[in-house]
Amino acid sequence: MESKPKWNIRSSEAAKNTLNPIRMIVDGMKLEPNPKKQVISLSIGDPTKFGNLPLDPSIADAIHDVIDIYKNNGYGPSVGNEEARAAVASYYSTNVSPLTSKDVILTSGCSGAINIAITVLCNPGDNILIPRPGFSLYRTVAGNIDIETRSYNLIPERNWEADLNQMEELIDDRTKCIVVINPSNPCGSVYDKKHLMQITKVAARHQLPIIADEIYAGMVFNGEEPPYIADITTEVPVLSCGGTAKRFLAPGWRIGWILVHDRHNAFQAEVYRGLFQLTTKILGPCSIMEAALPAILKNTPKSFFENTKKTLKENADILYSGFENIPGITPIMPRGAMYMMCAVDVEHMPNIKDDMDFVQKLMEEESVFCLPGKCFEYPNYIRVVLSIPKEKTEEAIERIEEFCKRHYTLNNGTS
Repeated sequence: MESKPKWNIRSSEAAKNTLNPIRMIVDGMKLEPNPKKQVISLSIGDPTKFGNLPLDPSIADAIHDVIDIYKNNGYGPSVGNEEARAAVASYYSTNVSPLTSKDVILTSGCSGAINIAITVLCNPGDNILIPRPGFSLYRTVAGNIDIETRSYNLIPERNWEADLNQMEELIDDRTKCIVVINPSNPCGSVYDKKHLMQITKVAARHQLPIIADEIYAGMVFNGEEPPYIADITTEVPVLSCGGTAKRFLAPGWRIGWILVHDRHNAFQAEVYRGLFQLTTKILGPCSIMEAALPAILKNTPKSFFENTKKTLKENADILYSGFENIPGITPIMPRGAMYMMCAVDVEHMPNIKDDMDFVQKLMEEESVFCLPGKCFEYPNYIRVVLSIPKEKTEEAIERIEEFCKRHYTLNNGTS
C-alpha cells in the first residue's frame, strides 16, 4: 500500500520575519531564580503589575456607565467613533497644532498606532530611523513588512540626546520617516524644546515626516512639561502615537490613537486615506473603551496624574541614590516615563561576560530580574522600571549591591 505523503505546512515569510527582540532575547536566557528568595521583577513596563498604582475612581466609573447602558457592544467605525475622536482632538489640540476629529485615528493600543503609522509611510525595502537605545517594537513591526531600521545613537553623557550628525548620515532616498520617542522608553530622558527643534530641522531638510511616540507625554517628573513635537514645527508633518496605556495606567484596555498633524497638505493626497484603509484590517478599537474615552479624558483629575508621577519620581530617586554607591553600576537619572538605564562595568567583573550574563546571574543568585541592554541594541546596560512598590525597590537595591560586591574587582584584584 502506497504511503501518504507527510503534511508539510510552512509559515509565511512575514511570520518568520516578525521577531520581538525582548521576547527573543529573554526567552533564550536560562532564568532560574534563587529558590530561597522571592523574585523581584524590575523588567516589566506594566504600571498595573504590582497594584500600587490604582485607577482613579472616575476612570472606573466611566467604564461602568458605558457597560450598564448596553449600547456599546457592537462594531463601530474602523477609525473609531466620532465622539471619541472629537474628545481626543479637543484634549490634545493646541494653538500651534489644532486638531479636529478627522485628524484622530483610534487604534488597538499605542502599538497598533505604531504599526499603522509605519505601514502607511513605507513600502518593502524602505527604511526608517529609530533611536538606539529605543523601544524594540519598531524593529518588530518593520521586520514584518520588510522595512529596514537604521538606528541613530542617543548619547548618555548628554542625557540621551540624539546624535544629530550621525542621524543625518543614515538618511538616503529610501528613508521614509524619523521616529522620536519622547519621553523615552527605555531611557527615561525628556527632550527640551531646543533639542526637539534640532531634530525637526533635520527632518525638514530632508522632507521626512516624524513619527512621534508620545505615549509617555505628561509623565515628566520635575518642572514644566516639554512641548509635543508637533508644537515645535509648522514645517514637518507629524504622526503622533499615544494612548491610555501608561499615563492612564491601563495598558490592557488596548486603546490608542494617531494624531495627524499635517503640514503643507503633505498627508492629504494619500496618507489620510491610507490610514483609514489600514484601520479596516482589524475593524477598530474596543467599543467599550472608546465609548468611555470622552468621560475618561474629561473627568480624570489632575491629582491622579500627579500622584503617579510622585511615585515614579520617588522610585527614581531611591534607585539613583542606591545605585550610585554600588561598584560596577552607573545610573543615569531619568526625567520622565517609567524607566532608568544603568551602565554595567563588566570589565571589572571577571565572572560576568556582558549584560546578558549579568542579568542571568543576578536572577540565579538574587532573584532580581532586569532587562539587558541588548534588548534595546545597547549592550552592557540594564533597564529597570520605576513603577514597583517602594519596599521592593529598596530590597532590589540591597540584593543588587550584594551581587556586585561579590563580582566586582579593581585592577589589583580587590573588591
